[in-house]
Amino acid sequence: MSLFGELGGLGGLVEKAIQNHPGGLSGLMQEAFSEVGGLDGVIASLNAAGLGEKVNSWLGQGANKPITADEIRNALSNAQVKQLAAKLGVPIDQVATVLAQHLPNAVAQASAAGTIQATPRQ
Repeated sequence: MSLFGELGGLGGLVEKAIQNHPGGLSGLMQEAFSEVGGLDGVIASLNAAGLGEKVNSWLGQGANKPITADEIRNALSNAQVKQLAAKLGVPIDQVATVLAQHLPNAVAQASAAGTIQATPRQ
């Protein structure tokens, strides 16, 4: 199954965005979070919301601890959620679900060395 296939009709839209982005999943997430400082910015928001233990598990090697859609909703502002919905091309009410399912992998892919690496643009 595709990365976003479990979201039904949304799957094709987001998967196409991932395939067309030169940085793949992590690059798409980095770009989607550009208004809040990229992945570093969302990590700061999640850390501020008390989710540092989970976030730290995504950095570098090792198993990623899961995060829930509710935890994401509580950590991000309504403005951030609206921006992400527009950038990812998903309905506002699905943003937290999409992020809960894929943000840990996106951060892990972007941080193999333990810190977020910038995704090259083409």
